[in-house]
Amino acid sequence: MMTNSFFDLSGRTALITGGGSGLGKNIAEVYAEYGANIAVCSRKLANCQETAEDLERRFGIKAKAYECDVSNEQQVEKTVAEVLQDFGAIDILVNNSGATWGEFAENMPLEAWQKVMNVNVTGTFLMSKAVGKHMIGNGYGKIINIGSTAGLKAESPEVLNAIGYSTSKAAVHHFTKDLARKWAGHGLYVNAIAPGFFETKMTKQTIAKHADKIISRNPMKKLGEPKSLQGVALFLAGAASDYVTGQIIAVDGGSSL
Repeated sequence: MMTNSFFDLSGRTALITGGGSGLGKNIAEVYAEYGANIAVCSRKLANCQETAEDLERRFGIKAKAYECDVSNEQQVEKTVAEVLQDFGAIDILVNNSGATWGEFAENMPLEAWQKVMNVNVTGTFLMSKAVGKHMIGNGYGKIINIGSTAGLKAESPEVLNAIGYSTSKAAVHHFTKDLARKWAGHGLYVNAIAPGFFETKMTKQTIAKHADKIISRNPMKKLGEPKSLQGVALFLAGAASDYVTGQIIAVDGGSSL
């Protein structure tokens, strides 16, 4: 475990939505490495349980898994209450749960649009609201929303054809800025990470079809690696970012430039 005070998370508790796999799991791993206790939740409890057990074994921290649909307010409030009962506090919240739907805009079903918005936007709001009340009471908290470079620029349909997803991530970016402005006086920090193309379950098909095109258009000529995201997530969770709020940090090799 590292002890550099800029990045030391000892004694902190982080709640990470969608933390059982993909980018959420990567973030949970680096927080645990730097001493944080970890609560992970998602609709798939088994993944979260496997991750929690792995983190406890590897890093000697306390970790626990919870089943939660972030678009359901009752489930969100129940999960947050359980985490607070089990850990005593939530110091760091990572809103990472996400959904996508690939389709031409003219053919996208309303149900698909609503599903993406409910998870990506409403879920981020509901979890921030529930955890934010606790953080405001404590006078401290770090909220990190996972956006996307898809919410920073309009991608060509040949690479990404998911207008609900890109629109939802643009909404998450503005939500981040607005909430940061509203809660700064309470000692809360609200920032977002906008990843470019990382290989995850959500992007697997797109990368399989368009890897050469995506890489050739990237100024650094490569896809994202877990460590790239972990570094920024760690920076935003600890003391190193204590004068940073309302920012959208692209981790994309320059693809959004």
